[in-house]
Amino acid sequence: MSIDGHKHFSNKECKYYPCHQIENLNCLFCFCPLYPYPDCGGNWTMINSIKDCSNCTLPHEADGWDKVIERLSKEAKTS
Repeated sequence: MSIDGHKHFSNKECKYYPCHQIENLNCLFCFCPLYPYPDCGGNWTMINSIKDCSNCTLPHEADGWDKVIERLSKEAKTS
């Protein structure tokens, strides 16, 4: 699989790496820009009124960049 340099990097020096057990972990969106959206498309739960995304790998997957940018573009057009 070819991964574009601007769409992917792994910060193996991070003390939390790997935060998810997936192949080709993408750290580009360490904090997901889709967090504010209740229907972000990820696998999240609510814990004490806080959105818990620890089981979500959407922004860290190989095609995560494309999914995040597509969603942000869609949100920008509707605002």
